Amino acid sequence: MNHKIGIALAALTLSAAAFAQTKWDLPTAYPASNFHTENITQFANDVDKATGGKLKITVHANAALFKAPEIKRAVQGGQAQMGEILLVNYQNEWQMFGLDGLPFLADSYDAAWKLYQAQKPALEKKLAEQGIMLLYTVAWPPQGIYVKKEIASADDLKGVKWRAYSPATARIAELVGAQPVTVQQAELSQAMATGVVEAYMSSGSTGYDTKTYEYIKNFYDTQAWLPKNGVLVNKKAFDALDKASQDALKKAGADAEKRGWELSKKKNLEYLDLLKKNGMTVHAPSAQLKTDMKKVGDTMLKEYLDKAGAEGQAVVDAYRKM
Repeated sequence: MNHKIGIALAALTLSAAAFAQTKWDLPTAYPASNFHTENITQFANDVDKATGGKLKITVHANAALFKAPEIKRAVQGGQAQMGEILLVNYQNEWQMFGLDGLPFLADSYDAAWKLYQAQKPALEKKLAEQGIMLLYTVAWPPQGIYVKKEIASADDLKGVKWRAYSPATARIAELVGAQPVTVQQAELSQAMATGVVEAYMSSGSTGYDTKTYEYIKNFYDTQAWLPKNGVLVNKKAFDALDKASQDALKKAGADAEKRGWELSKKKNLEYLDLLKKNGMTVHAPSAQLKTDMKKVGDTMLKEYLDKAGAEGQAVVDAYRKM
């Protein structure tokens, strides 16, 4: 009797070993309803299906597992096997992370995609040194100018109270002679209502989410920059997977990248429509405004390259040749 139970148990153990389930965590700082998070959730489901349930990835949205600034370190140290970060947030660590936050270097989805291709080898190399793989990226909708009064040139922004939320947005204000005021997104509606802020740069999604149309009636669709989110994988965790699971993860990542960029384009148009429906005028920037803002971008690129050195220059040169 005991002998038979022993054999049955041994058989069970063998079948369990043949189906060893791997569980991964994937923290992100954005809410579940954000298009980036919806895309990641579909990615996790694709991996589950492709591996027949062998690799289970749990998505932790809205900074529930780690706060935004902690996610990269968590992946690096293996506290999370995967994670999503906004690359520009890490510019102080390494200049290259901030390249897609430079205004008017890449001012369309096509240009942003080319910039990513130029930047990718350097990104992959740097992250590999930190024990991280870059699985895929997805761009945010492009950034435009929200402003109370109509503007025809950068001169019209002189003295305007301008919301700054990053070194780059503060620098733009300085270069056009606006008055930078530091305001985080959570306080933005209040700041507009009380007249603390009269203008700022962001995407259509921020304008809609913060009900900017209740206070500011003009949006200039400058497509100034399209910052990217990067989805990272801990290299040790990846190496520990069997070959079939590794392939499934890479394939699902490639699919998520393609889908995510398309989704971003679609969402951008939806947000601009929503702004119009709520009484905002969406303007194409005048030739003069474009020229003026391009000058701002050139100055900021020069300042950027002084810090980023030869490595940064090589990437910008590669991008310009595309």
